[in-house]
Amino acid sequence: MNIIILGAGQVGASAAEGLVSEANDITLVDTDAESLAELHSRFEIRTVCGNAASPSVLREAGADNADLLIAVTQSDQTNLCACKIARTLFNLPTRIARLRSADFADCPELLDNSNFAVDFSICPEQIVTDYIRRLIDFPEALQVLDFAGGLVNLTSVIAHEGNPLVGRPLLDLRTQLHKMDAHIAAIYRAGHPIIPSDQTIIMPGDEVFCLAAKHHIRAFMQGLRGVTLPMRRVMIAGGGNIGSRLAISLDSDFNVKVIEVDAQRAEKLAINLHNALVLHSNVTDEKLLENEGIDETDLFVALTNDEEDNIMSATLAKRMGARRTLALVNRKSYVGLLEGGLIDIVISPAQASIGVLLTHVRRGDVVAVHSLRRGAAEALEIVAHGQRNDSRVVGRAIGEIHLPEGVTINAIVRTSPEMNGNYEVLIPNTDTMIETGDHVIVFCPHKSLVKKIEKLFQVGFTFL
Repeated sequence: MNIIILGAGQVGASAAEGLVSEANDITLVDTDAESLAELHSRFEIRTVCGNAASPSVLREAGADNADLLIAVTQSDQTNLCACKIARTLFNLPTRIARLRSADFADCPELLDNSNFAVDFSICPEQIVTDYIRRLIDFPEALQVLDFAGGLVNLTSVIAHEGNPLVGRPLLDLRTQLHKMDAHIAAIYRAGHPIIPSDQTIIMPGDEVFCLAAKHHIRAFMQGLRGVTLPMRRVMIAGGGNIGSRLAISLDSDFNVKVIEVDAQRAEKLAINLHNALVLHSNVTDEKLLENEGIDETDLFVALTNDEEDNIMSATLAKRMGARRTLALVNRKSYVGLLEGGLIDIVISPAQASIGVLLTHVRRGDVVAVHSLRRGAAEALEIVAHGQRNDSRVVGRAIGEIHLPEGVTINAIVRTSPEMNGNYEVLIPNTDTMIETGDHVIVFCPHKSLVKKIEKLFQVGFTFL
């Protein structure tokens, strides 16, 4: 696939990294020649230096022959203009735009082909906000990801000794997992994937990925970590785009405090919040944290635009008694180094957003993609099409399907006319048959296997 990415910032660079490894032809466009040179050297991709909304620059980038445009510059206006030009002048088939302003979400008609011609829009700030919100709803989880419109969750949890699901082979746990409508998708031990089998034993310290119907996720987490207290007190360091969105979403249901160093921004945020307390101060002010009861805080979230401040404030908060800490860190290489120490969860905004972009790049009818383990693994929601004679999966029991080694089918979401449009969540076994129209949720422990999964679900002329 020929892909043009506009913007060499964190989102654009992560998109390039995620897509170049899959034999796509990538061209990256930005006005920053130094950033382009560094990314060209690192990924061996083609780069063009210039204004992303310029017709001549888009032509030089290969818009005449491109299959996909991903406009993720820092400017909404540039992204919108680039999409309009790409369609009008080059008839570029698919156009994705990063839009930070909520105004466009409220006026979707502005994005149709008669206006700015945006096929899909993404807002990384809102994606990260929703991501953190799910973590607050499920304390102690490292990741909580939605499939099938939220009917199914994929959750990552660290197993603790002494809990019902820990220290026993999966064969002995089948009855308990069946009652929870849960399936163990993968286990990572010391950073390495373990393919679950009947004899696999969940050990303390293992990172366990579980797929289950949303209403059973909490019971599964308790089986690995024990009963956890709900989040009540949340302290947010940084009242910028993400911090303000999160504060507004929590304002009515939680005891929220926001620390913001910029006086004007703090004042504006205080006006928009009804219950939360906004504090004008530095997020690394130890005395302030002590005075504001950091030792009684359930979650400290560091969301400033300075990742060093985020790292320092989250570390300080943990040492001073915060129950859980989360920090926003742009550099992907830092995430693995920091997470699980004094900082419980480290989020890269670009990594959190890449799954939305990958959904529109994956071949076949892919509904959702979530990037896992800092891009090393993926979970996909794919719609099965065809019949037994033209599909490798439809009309077959899961035990008959030749899945790549390590790949597992963990849930099926099914609807039919007989069900009056209602959905049924199936946690399958080897005898479960896949029907046409099923939403099949697949866990892929190695990203290199994704192409094989896509091919497996493609409909052909005949497979008899």
